[in-house]
Amino acid sequence: MNKKLAAALSGGAVLVLTLSGCSDDSDNKVNDWAKKVCDQVQPQLQKIANANAAIQQQTADNSKPADVQKTDSAAFQQISQAYKALGSAVQSAGAPPVDGGETTQKEAVKELNASSVAYANLKTKVDALDTKDQAKFADGLKGIADELNKISTNGDQALKKLQSGEVGSAMAKQKGCQKPTASAPPASAPSAPAAESGSPSKSASPSASASEKA
Repeated sequence: MNKKLAAALSGGAVLVLTLSGCSDDSDNKVNDWAKKVCDQVQPQLQKIANANAAIQQQTADNSKPADVQKTDSAAFQQISQAYKALGSAVQSAGAPPVDGGETTQKEAVKELNASSVAYANLKTKVDALDTKDQAKFADGLKGIADELNKISTNGDQALKKLQSGEVGSAMAKQKGCQKPTASAPPASAPSAPAAESGSPSKSASPSASASEKA
């Protein structure tokens, strides 16, 4: 019942994780900016990877709805907090020292904060599902997976722009912006306080196989 949700999150790393390329042409100012961002990004990418892994673990057909709900709720909260922190990291780094850097930065921060709000809303919806009716619960999860697909496919243009060209090459060289391996206690017991509802690499671009059945 949680399989479609897991499928939607399977690619759910942040867009920052898609960075590749090792251009050495970036000047020192751009490299310094990338390091400033990526040093703050890595812990948040780890939280997202761990939250995704926790949802992946709750995909057995015999998983109890209450257990799935608890895991998914905690994972969405963790991802929401991570995206908010990613937005703060890009904001605090200032505009990248390239043409149009200020506009690119503002749009990326806006998208990251919007993703944070979107995942906080998913947490609220998971919390509201009826775990006593397995059929209704499965339908509810399907709807959430569909929303997750929309979050991942809408509005990531600014982040793609941030991670292109000279800035993208500089970020790709930073270890902090590279994909972490999930290691975690599952997200069911996040240590962070409840997600602030006012504000997820989105660096996130969870790609889903919509055809996979819940």
